Amino acid sequence: MKTPTYLENTMIAVSALFAAVMLGFFYAYSFNVNLALLEVDGATYATVQSLLNENVRHAGFFVFFFGAAAVPLITLGVNWRHRRSVSFWLVAVAAVVYIFGIVVFTRSVNLPLNYYTESWNPQALPADWADTRDSWNQANAIRVATSGVTFLLYQAAFVVRSSGR
Repeated sequence: MKTPTYLENTMIAVSALFAAVMLGFFYAYSFNVNLALLEVDGATYATVQSLLNENVRHAGFFVFFFGAAAVPLITLGVNWRHRRSVSFWLVAVAAVVYIFGIVVFTRSVNLPLNYYTESWNPQALPADWADTRDSWNQANAIRVATSGVTFLLYQAAFVVRSSGR
């Protein structure tokens, strides 16, 4: 049974939407929250960063964070008949980039820094607190770039699909 074209295209759009939400989240964090936190003292940074880490753990965030990895896999299944097309492979590359560049990267880099930050006593900060803050900010900037690449790959898949290639 042939999957309807509107469903194939809709799934690419949903994949792009999930990537766009995560791009917006990481972007807003890097270019608003992180910049503001550079202006505060260490105790305030430790308190606020811990609160942000704790409060981001909710269903809405998890749906988009993990959905941006899962939805493209469904999209590839729905679009399987196009597996020899450039648009199919752009979606596949976007999925791989997100899974490794966001999910695995977050697990390997950001989460350990989060756990470390959450262990701090704001009144007795470790000597490396500013370096840790800077490392976290740099890691989040990498997530901005990576999620941006993912989103652009979905847009390219649409362009290629609409051109008939």
